[in-house]
Amino acid sequence: MTIDHTDPRSPSQQIADDLRGQINDGVFAAGDPLPSERNLVDRYGTAPQTTRQAIAILKSEGLVIGKPGRGIFVREQLPIVRVGSDTRAQWRERTGQSPMQAEAEANGLSWHQEVLALETVPAPDWVAERLGIDADEDVFVRRRRTWIEGVPTQIVDSYYRLGDVRGTRIMSEDTGPGGSYAQLEERGLTLARFREEIGIRMPTPEEIRGLRLGPGIPVAEMYRVAFTMERPVEVFRAVLSGNSHKFVYEFDAPM
Repeated sequence: MTIDHTDPRSPSQQIADDLRGQINDGVFAAGDPLPSERNLVDRYGTAPQTTRQAIAILKSEGLVIGKPGRGIFVREQLPIVRVGSDTRAQWRERTGQSPMQAEAEANGLSWHQEVLALETVPAPDWVAERLGIDADEDVFVRRRRTWIEGVPTQIVDSYYRLGDVRGTRIMSEDTGPGGSYAQLEERGLTLARFREEIGIRMPTPEEIRGLRLGPGIPVAEMYRVAFTMERPVEVFRAVLSGNSHKFVYEFDAPM
């Protein structure tokens, strides 16, 4: 490819677009090195600064990563795990497994969850609103981090009314077969529906560290409220790495 000076795109953007296309087409596979800066300068006939700007664009998109002393490499892509209505609908059928664990293991991926904290805290405003309780009322929270294939993929907090979980295994590190939902149902809190809210944004510095995210990787922030027929019983908040999850929802058309 030669730089088209009549193109409204800048030379660096043209180079980035060309390299991105080659990555998407498999010319450069995950883990492959890109040509050196000298080779890119010769290939595109531009100044070194222009090729550096093109590489910076690809880094910001999370497509490539620099390895000091070695060069620029196509980023290894994590296995994609589905999140959506079908996994929620089938959770009762997956004895002893959470929907995410079952989805990962069905695809031959290793999965484990790390418990970060089990604590009683004043309810943040957004939790109080979703649980239908007074602000600052004490709630119980389980803080976890999920790993797939040895890579952290989610940071998860689940909040409950104290009266709903006191004396249950939800307050322990191991919630037992069926997880927290099974414990709630054993308590007589039969789950009837869920509501999810999902937003996409760039991660905070803490989330970058917790999920080991590279430059340009966004996160999905999910809020899920679990309801019985009468009231909400759990507020779940997850921050998911944007390069390892796909959201899939299936629903009937309105009549």
